[in-house]
Amino acid sequence: MPTVLSTKKLALNQKELLLNSGIGFTEYDAIAIEFVDVDLPEQKVENAIFTSKNSLKAIKSKNLDITRCFCVGSKTAAMAEQMGFKVVETTANARELAEIIIRTYPDKNFRFFCGNSRRDELPEMLQLQNIVLEEVEVYRTNLNIQEFRSDYDGILFYSPSGVKSFTSKNNLNSIAFCIGGTTASEAKKHTTRIVTPGTPGIENLIAAVAKTFRKELKHQQ
Repeated sequence: MPTVLSTKKLALNQKELLLNSGIGFTEYDAIAIEFVDVDLPEQKVENAIFTSKNSLKAIKSKNLDITRCFCVGSKTAAMAEQMGFKVVETTANARELAEIIIRTYPDKNFRFFCGNSRRDELPEMLQLQNIVLEEVEVYRTNLNIQEFRSDYDGILFYSPSGVKSFTSKNNLNSIAFCIGGTTASEAKKHTTRIVTPGTPGIENLIAAVAKTFRKELKHQQ
């Protein structure tokens, strides 16, 4: 039976997807999210950028009046809508979002609710075009570094920080299953054996794991 290590604790239905595919697994949280209690001088925000659900969770109690939301990821956008915000743009990654803002909203001001380990790409692209961007750090990503003695056939990664946490104490000798391109870019620093799903999402990642090991088992037979 192939075995994998998930660097994030999974929901029950996600665990069942792995087990029903004949894949054994171990799970742990490679990172811990700590929300930052920031004082926001203005409750009204015209244009807000969210690149993760953690940013939305962090501002949930702030009663912000946000006119337009710009989101990276369908699940981030879905959470923003559940919180009553109007989502006007959703993209698969930060680069695509920056390109849309530059092309369509060059005269607008933006507030970027982010974490301490946010990538530089989006802010740098907007600043190069002189688009006003205020960054507000609303959460911190802390690495939960652990050493693993067991060998796994695959490691499941959900963020660049998760890759950094795992590789702090472990070699990446297994297949790296990465939820998206940004996470895969970090994994490429440690391995060339990388698999990503066509569309980001935990269920899609698990499906990619199952498909990969089905192919490997057939090859071995």
